[in-house]
Amino acid sequence: MRLILLGPPGCGKGTQAKLLSERNGLEHIGTGDILREAIRQQTPAGLRAHPYVEKGQLVPDDLVNDVVAERFNLNDPPKCFVLDGYPRTLAQAIAFDQVLRQHYFDLTAVIFLQVSDEEIIARVGERWSCPKPGCKATYHTKSKPPRVPGVCDYCGTKLIQREDDRPETVRARLVVYHKNIGPLVEHYRVRGLLKEIPGHGAIDKVYASIMTVLNGQAKRKC
Repeated sequence: MRLILLGPPGCGKGTQAKLLSERNGLEHIGTGDILREAIRQQTPAGLRAHPYVEKGQLVPDDLVNDVVAERFNLNDPPKCFVLDGYPRTLAQAIAFDQVLRQHYFDLTAVIFLQVSDEEIIARVGERWSCPKPGCKATYHTKSKPPRVPGVCDYCGTKLIQREDDRPETVRARLVVYHKNIGPLVEHYRVRGLLKEIPGHGAIDKVYASIMTVLNGQAKRKC
């Protein structure tokens, strides 16, 4: 399978991508993680991306496109994958179409997780993370609090709230999301690739809904 997950920030794309990769032998490509790691390491791309991420704005298309294209242009490009967090704009989707054509890859489906803005703000605005490399555990003050407030259960590191998880940043990200999602969704709908899934409810319930709309395609070889 070759999948793309679409949806608002905090809708569960990363969680579902992880399950899909673990249970179906797919490579999980999370562009958000790639960008944050570049920012942490203060690479040239990370320095360019940091002001946009900090303000909750979209990173410029050309920069994100370069990050993704580099991954696919390595000696071992991923043949079976689930993409989480990319593309986010029509321009990015068109650029990724070109990357896929270069490798003679076809997409299996584009999963569109639908969650209301109110739910997104409640989910993300209460999220805290462990900043320690190699841990990166995440918590939610209501649904998944740490045993000791403010401290990671696994490594004892003081938890932080990422800049892009703060409620005011989430609201700004949602404004940008709604501006871009329409043309992007239509791009995949007209090609018959779009699968719309309610993103509310238990994690395994959402996963089951995804697998149902895929109609057994998980067993197909790439």
